[in-house]
Amino acid sequence: MDILVKDRMVPLEEYATVKPDATLQQAVNALGEAQEKFGKDSYPHRAILVMDDGGTVVGKLSQWDVIRALEPKYEELFNYERLAHFGFNPDFIKGMLKEHNLWEHPLNDICRAAGRVKVADIMYTPRQGEYVEEHASLAEAIHQLIMGRHQSLLVTDEGGRIKGVLRLSDVFQEVCRRIQSCEI
Repeated sequence: MDILVKDRMVPLEEYATVKPDATLQQAVNALGEAQEKFGKDSYPHRAILVMDDGGTVVGKLSQWDVIRALEPKYEELFNYERLAHFGFNPDFIKGMLKEHNLWEHPLNDICRAAGRVKVADIMYTPRQGEYVEEHASLAEAIHQLIMGRHQSLLVTDEGGRIKGVLRLSDVFQEVCRRIQSCEI
């Protein structure tokens, strides 16, 4: 029997959600609250969903988005869309950190920055390849996760409404469970 995406997704009600006008601090607080409710027996949530007033998911915040937002100079220096897949050597990275004074003060001013940054300014809008239908097979979703290098997929019903999130960590847990059950 094939496992369906809906069998491994985290329901939308269990996920951290905020509105676009929330601050980064409010988003991080929502993530902490959702994790407490979700429980300690599973992998922690690593993203926050951004929902409009009508309850539609309009964006996501990843760990990467949250941390990057605390150092605004990154936005001035880089076009992340074009540079996403380039690798940089350690000397180049250290040179940029020093030359542009990156992370000079943000860790000391983290509370002020988190209260000032708006979610709408840093959220990521999911692309077409980041949605999967709830009745799709887990195998299909795994292929989509790997080919797109996604940490999660938004799970939709037949009407296109978001029902939950399929996280790479939950797929990984299922794969490991199956490997551990193998008799060699």
